[in-house]
Amino acid sequence: MKSVSMSGSLRESVGKKDAKAQRNQGFIPCVIYGGQEQMQFVVEESQFRQLLFTPEVKYVELEVGGKKFEAVVQATQWHPITDKLLHVDFLEITDGKPVTIGIPVVITGTSPGVLRGGKLVKKVRKLTVKGLLKDIPEMITVDISNLEINDMIKISDLAIPNLTFMENPGAVIISVASTRNVVEAQ
Repeated sequence: MKSVSMSGSLRESVGKKDAKAQRNQGFIPCVIYGGQEQMQFVVEESQFRQLLFTPEVKYVELEVGGKKFEAVVQATQWHPITDKLLHVDFLEITDGKPVTIGIPVVITGTSPGVLRGGKLVKKVRKLTVKGLLKDIPEMITVDISNLEINDMIKISDLAIPNLTFMENPGAVIISVASTRNVVEAQ
C-alpha cells in the first residue's frame, strides 16, 4: 500500500473557538489515537489533497512534535453545506495489530455475457477488510472474463491470503443482468 507523508504541529489549546481559529488560518484540527497516547494537532489543509481526494487507499507517515507515526484515516468530518473538511481522526498503526480499512474494487477482463447484451452491475465500489498493514493490497482486482448472463461474483468467491472481509460473504460484488436485447448463445 502506498504512503503519504504529512507533518503537523501540536495544539496548545483545544475547543470550538481554537478549532475555528485554526480552520480560518488554513489548518485542519486532527487527533491520533490507538497507540500509547492520544494527541491533538493541526495539519495544513493542502496536505490532505493527496490523501483524501483520490480513489487510492493510502496510509500516512505523520510527523507531529518531533515524533513519527504510521496511521490510517479513521474518520473525517465535513461541513454540511460547503463540503469543507472540518476534522480528521487518525488511527495509529502498531506492529502486529490488524487494521480495518476500505479497499477499492477494480474490474478486469471482458464478460461474454455483456458482449451478448447483458448489463454489468457493479454493486460494491469498496470492500472493508481487516488485516496487517503489510498484507493489505492497494486494490482488490475482480476478473469478469467468465461471467455469463445472470452470473455473479460474491465476496465469498474472493480469496486474498491473510485478510478477512468484514461484509456479508453472500453479498454480491458484480453481476451480469439480463436485458431485453440479449442474444441467445448458439
